[in-house]
Amino acid sequence: MTKEELVKAAVGAMAKAYAPYSGFQVGAALLCEDGTVYTGCNIENAGFSATVCAERTAFFKAVSDGKMHFSAIAICGGKNGILSGDILPPCGICRQVMREFCSDDFLIHMPYDQGIKTHTLAELLPLSFAPESIR
Repeated sequence: MTKEELVKAAVGAMAKAYAPYSGFQVGAALLCEDGTVYTGCNIENAGFSATVCAERTAFFKAVSDGKMHFSAIAICGGKNGILSGDILPPCGICRQVMREFCSDDFLIHMPYDQGIKTHTLAELLPLSFAPESIR
């Protein structure tokens, strides 16, 4: 699957976001090593600490289906369903969840008005605390 196709799936997931408080909708599309794609959207909650990000939604859906090996994720978002022209990097909590299941070369694709910016997990989470850190 191309990064453009993965971004398209993330845009589709963005439309399903539940964001009545911020109006900021986020979509993610997670590519498993076997080619399966899991999408996720942000889901807000009146008690804001119970809100969950699109990236974690996609990961948790995949893991609950028994998937444990991932290649890439695309993340996009914007206010009231309109794509932001800026890149939308994952928050720190999502980066840590990614590190639980992904290696340093896991790809993170973020569309913006000039194309798609791609970083590895190691670039976005240097000196990470990983599962092997506690073995």
